[in-house]
Amino acid sequence: MAYLFLFGCFLLLVVVSSLAARTGYRGKVCDGAVGYEVPAAVKADPALRKRANDLVAFWCTGVAVLGAAPLVPLGVVVLSGGGKAISTWGLVAFAGYALIIGIVGGYPFEKIKQLGASAER
Repeated sequence: MAYLFLFGCFLLLVVVSSLAARTGYRGKVCDGAVGYEVPAAVKADPALRKRANDLVAFWCTGVAVLGAAPLVPLGVVVLSGGGKAISTWGLVAFAGYALIIGIVGGYPFEKIKQLGASAER
């Protein structure tokens, strides 16, 4: 049951990051209704708006791809019907990998905040 939960979490990560990347590819990151909260300086400058869209599109696509990788071994374990298991060290590796993916996923949003701060100077 725990493997199914992990599989669902990574699958949800792939879906959510794909939707975020889609927002970036459509150029809607700075749109308040569809996008995300960004500094006013980024909203006002077309070059910074494009940079924000590119950052979110690129990095969230990367997170979606990275999040899909653990689905293969977890899927094998889930589909084996209890015949296979992942060791404790394997689960620790999954947790560390998820932490890295979370850091990568947060990067574009922190970078957008920095873009806004540097533009306001």
